[in-house]
Amino acid sequence: MVSEDTLRKIASWSRFLTDREFDTARRGVIEKSYAKGGYICHRGDRLDYWTGVSVGLIRLGTVSRGGKAVTLAGLRAGGWFGEGSILKHEPRRYDLVALRDTRMALMDRATFLWLFENSVAFNRFLVGQLNERLGQFIALAEYDRMLDATGRLARNISWLFNPVLYSDPVPHLEISQEEIGLLCGLSRQAANKSLQVLEAKKLLKLEHGGITVLSPEKLARYGE
Repeated sequence: MVSEDTLRKIASWSRFLTDREFDTARRGVIEKSYAKGGYICHRGDRLDYWTGVSVGLIRLGTVSRGGKAVTLAGLRAGGWFGEGSILKHEPRRYDLVALRDTRMALMDRATFLWLFENSVAFNRFLVGQLNERLGQFIALAEYDRMLDATGRLARNISWLFNPVLYSDPVPHLEISQEEIGLLCGLSRQAANKSLQVLEAKKLLKLEHGGITVLSPEKLARYGE
């Protein structure tokens, strides 16, 4: 069980719950740490928790039968996901890998379902989240076919600053160029080249150990 302050810090949706809903949510959440490169779950595993990133960075992806790795999304601290698997009570259809030392927040399924059945505020959050994720995956299919490497990288970074999926307004993100490449399906060298192009266009600023996004809106439209 996490503390009240911890839940408010790691879960923006908790701020809109009633006192009873908040206390129920808090009692149903634990935290677990994963080392860099570690699997949080494999495709086909049952992970009966709604999951959030407390600290760190993870990659949501899969591997084809031919061995090709495909990244579906990157998630940073503040992001919550997996509600579809919980609602359908099915195994995960993707791998979850910690790209750096990561601490996950895990809400048990019974608590999630209680909030789903009793909290208007929680359901409003879920509707917005599901709608935004649908848009994200439609966009993924679109720009994988239409954009060059720099465009794909720009769009992937912009999703890490999406105001619906992440309430944290801070424009800085601690992330290495290697991690950005893993999220975008690019080599470190190709990621570096694309980042320099975006920096020259004043869309972001490269810093030691991270990036600062100067124009998330333009990043989200880059390549149009």
